[in-house]
Amino acid sequence: MYQVYPRSFADANDDGVGDLKGITDHLDHVASLGVDGIWLSPFFKSPMKDFGYDVSDYCDVDPIFGTLADFDALVDRAHELGLKVVIDQVFSHTSDEHPWFVDSRASKSGTHADWYVWADAKPDGSPPSNWQSVFGGPAWTWDARRRQYYMHNFLASQPQLNVRNPAVQDALVAAAKFWLDRGVDGFRLDAINFSIHDTRLTDNPPFTDDRKKTRPFDFQDKIHNQSQPETLGFLNRIRALTDSYDGRFTVAEVGGDHADREMKEYTAGDDRLHSAYGFLYLYADALKGELVAQGETMWPDQQGEGWPSWTFSNHDAPRAVSRWAEGRDRKAFAEMALLLLVSLRGNVFVYQGEELGLPQAEVPFERLVDPEAIANWPETLGRDGARTPMPWHSKQANAGFSTVEPWLPVDARHLPLAVDAQEADPASTLQVARRLIRLRHQHPALRYGGMDLVETPGLLVFERHERGGSNERLLCVFNLGHDTVDWTPPAGATRIEAINWTEANGAALPPLAALVFSLA
Repeated sequence: MYQVYPRSFADANDDGVGDLKGITDHLDHVASLGVDGIWLSPFFKSPMKDFGYDVSDYCDVDPIFGTLADFDALVDRAHELGLKVVIDQVFSHTSDEHPWFVDSRASKSGTHADWYVWADAKPDGSPPSNWQSVFGGPAWTWDARRRQYYMHNFLASQPQLNVRNPAVQDALVAAAKFWLDRGVDGFRLDAINFSIHDTRLTDNPPFTDDRKKTRPFDFQDKIHNQSQPETLGFLNRIRALTDSYDGRFTVAEVGGDHADREMKEYTAGDDRLHSAYGFLYLYADALKGELVAQGETMWPDQQGEGWPSWTFSNHDAPRAVSRWAEGRDRKAFAEMALLLLVSLRGNVFVYQGEELGLPQAEVPFERLVDPEAIANWPETLGRDGARTPMPWHSKQANAGFSTVEPWLPVDARHLPLAVDAQEADPASTLQVARRLIRLRHQHPALRYGGMDLVETPGLLVFERHERGGSNERLLCVFNLGHDTVDWTPPAGATRIEAINWTEANGAALPPLAALVFSLA
């Protein structure tokens, strides 16, 4: 799957913000990669306090992105090109401008009175619990109209839905059905482990270890304001809905300190979600073999277990090339990382620009728009650097994204990496990305085979093997380090892919070299 961040992909109406028509106009590029489909980040009606993750209407397109007709045209064109379309569903909270919340805050007895999480103040007027929001400060805001606090795990303008309420679940399921009826092929469920809270409003315990704590949110073990067992019942309803359509797909975003357990729970059996991904790679400061081993341990391929998804970069995390290259050649690193990504056991999500090897963009403080980045500057640089415009043309203004100044600036380092420049270069990262995605399609062992780590000093080595069918076996070898390592392939192995290695290297694997072999 290829993730498209609509605000930053392509601007068809020249207002500085990407839109649905811009995406449609550039779907040929996506299809040329050989991916199976796209995941669209939110394009719903929204005040854009959190850039679409604060939804004010689940069943309409925000005018900044276009119209429902534009969306229908996008889906039709994607399907013509053989691409599936997966969209975000933000089911743990809405915008405070959503009509449900406007009605909910107006009265304790209205139709939507208990559609959100409300609670009385403590006797001293303080919030009902010690829960903290992701973006800083208490997860509670006082509302004078109801004379109560409302809960928000993110911005105060993103009030928490009371997903325990069957009427709320009914409304969310109806919204999902609206998009399924328009032809979407599935859903990515945003922050779904935040959807249900502990009704006792029990204080979260503090962490006592020495983990990095940048925000108040980081000081607590969030076992009461998220991660409740009743979430599974809601997931059952979503799966039942998608199963009533043919060939639909669901994937959960699951972050937090208990993501390993929750991802397994949310995908176990046949009545929950198809897949889940977390932040194992997205927030990792370095790419090491131990990290890959941790991911494999999380998903040991047991009976009844779900299926993982992996991504190295997305709209919420600094780009992998900047986090992991550590002074080494960025192009070489980007291509090695792409081969590793397509070699992992599980679904693969490629973030827009990853096929170009884009580094994290530098956004000056005065151009920041991400509320988290602004609030925590400079400790967390935020998400803006991963959300800057897609560079289409190296010689055009604003990299061909728009004819006017875009909502975030184009980093000058992205211009020589633009799509047109890489199309003209047979050795570009873009061409390598196409080759590697094709490699994954050609080998069943990579698509759905098992994975076994092979202990090898100084290298990351693992075997991918298909069970049944062709019984294909592949050996994947990566030098993630800074030093050359000598290594000889086993007898009978046939090399089918090489990155940052040539015959002249012989048995020496330089840093960032990656090889894949077919085993007899």
